[in-house]
Amino acid sequence: MSNIRKAFENGKAFIAFITCGDPDLETTAAVVRSAAESGADLIELGIPFSDPTAEGPVIQGANLRALSGGVTTDQVFALVKELRRDVSVPMVFMTYANVVFSYGAEKFISTCREIGIDGLILPDLPFEEKDEFLPICRKYGVDLVSLIAPTSENRIAMIAKEAEGFIYVVSSLGVTGMRSEIKTDLASIVKVIRENTDTPCAIGFGISTPEQAKKMADISDGAIVGSAIIKLIEKHGKSAPVFVGEYVRSMKSAIESL
Repeated sequence: MSNIRKAFENGKAFIAFITCGDPDLETTAAVVRSAAESGADLIELGIPFSDPTAEGPVIQGANLRALSGGVTTDQVFALVKELRRDVSVPMVFMTYANVVFSYGAEKFISTCREIGIDGLILPDLPFEEKDEFLPICRKYGVDLVSLIAPTSENRIAMIAKEAEGFIYVVSSLGVTGMRSEIKTDLASIVKVIRENTDTPCAIGFGISTPEQAKKMADISDGAIVGSAIIKLIEKHGKSAPVFVGEYVRSMKSAIESL
């Protein structure tokens, strides 16, 4: 069984996104540990990239700060290796196809396996082009996580049937970022997913409050939050881990009340 499935074994999952190296790698390590200790069931680690097309201004800013600090993919690998000494929750990388290509796909994905990364999310990789990476991911036991967006429509069933690890359901059109309201008919998207696979699905993009997280987890198997966590890190810097921990606890407690 995929290690990612463990995140969904004990009820609804809370998934936290953190950009590696913002404001520095030591703070990232402390934030990851705080999130895991506070109830995050799965952690998405963003590898900084100069052109993060799926991200809104908050996460773009985190990418730029990390890159300005000189963070490299090798440093992120070293960070994960060190985290795996005491962090057992599933962890996945969220980055861009170019990062994997430029590093060398086989070398990148085999290193994921070595350091304990359970999956890979590439938001700019079209479903039709996933064979660029899928055979290598399978060779090393790293799940290539599929995304389903409101525009996927007649492709939802096809994507769901082949999904691994979990399915990332994009709540809204556009880029990541906090939204006051999510109006997409997500229940109908999840219904099609459920009819075609038993792979769990979690909803991300735009979720920031406990109320939103509860609503999204009520529809699906979990909620994914990135920008709201990044804003806390931007605001509190090296002191952020304690604030992120409090936030994760509030979000986890909201979705556990289902």
